Amino acid sequence: MKEHPIRDHGGNIDAAQARFGGSDWIDLSTGINRVPYSVPTLPPEAWTTLPTRSALARLELAARRAYGGSAPLVAVAGAQAAIQLIPRLTHPGTARILAPTYNEHAASLRSAGWHVAEVSTLAELAGSDLAVVVNPNNPDGRIHTLDALVALSRHVGRLVVDESFVDPRPDQSLAAVAGEERILVLRSFGKFYGLAGVRLGFVIGGESDITNLATMAGPWAVSGAGIEIGTVALSDTAWHHGTAMRLRADAKRLDALAQSAGWPLVGGTELFRLYETANAMEAQDRLARRQIWTRAFPYSTTWLRLGLPGTESEWERLAIALQHGVRQDC
Repeated sequence: MKEHPIRDHGGNIDAAQARFGGSDWIDLSTGINRVPYSVPTLPPEAWTTLPTRSALARLELAARRAYGGSAPLVAVAGAQAAIQLIPRLTHPGTARILAPTYNEHAASLRSAGWHVAEVSTLAELAGSDLAVVVNPNNPDGRIHTLDALVALSRHVGRLVVDESFVDPRPDQSLAAVAGEERILVLRSFGKFYGLAGVRLGFVIGGESDITNLATMAGPWAVSGAGIEIGTVALSDTAWHHGTAMRLRADAKRLDALAQSAGWPLVGGTELFRLYETANAMEAQDRLARRQIWTRAFPYSTTWLRLGLPGTESEWERLAIALQHGVRQDC
């Protein structure tokens, strides 16, 4: 039986546990909010019946109101599902990806037969059949203006903008203009709401693309529980506003801790921060010995990415680890 290649990701806490032992881990290897939305009480039919079209319509209406604009939208099983579906919208051609970034875009396109090139500037994306921009970018938080992205869309066959980390900064979202046929916007529910296990995301775009994606996703792409949780959470504007403010403050708090350890800020978002270290693997290992898991990257020997701690006890453990476990070797 042929084994599938393992792709490099954060969230691999089981690998950390197998290597370093212990069970009381703080997983900061992802950009998932560690203070999640409180899951509401779900009606029994969310578990016992197939999701209805009317329930799905309520979810998509809640998402459209939360994200802004009136463009067609489809719910899928996480942004990852969209990343795997989009390469099948058209026959394979030339795809260019603004890199370095989330590696599933390139992997999914290559698996679907696309010729993929990774480039370092927006200008280099022009002329491609499909262009991918993660905005804000993962892992460095790089941001491109909406005007620049709209202008780029006129010079590519299709522009995919992955906005998985944009929720704390809705003014940076392209959702309001995503009804153009050349643009597809991906949104992740699980990261900002801290409910990655729900597996919920959305694609916003032109009518024909969204219709085709909905057909490919199938009739029950999102679970009944996901529909109910997503509808309630996306409608809770007070929680969204309060969480965005807290995350901004917590990002500054994490930057201050990293600075005290001698790690300059490379960039980031309100859900993760990227730092320059003397040796990323050594820094990751030292934190792991204190059961704090972080994210290093195969293309950089110095970059280390940390999500934001959730509870005060997590903040205290990280502060102690940075003071005593890392700073001594900076």
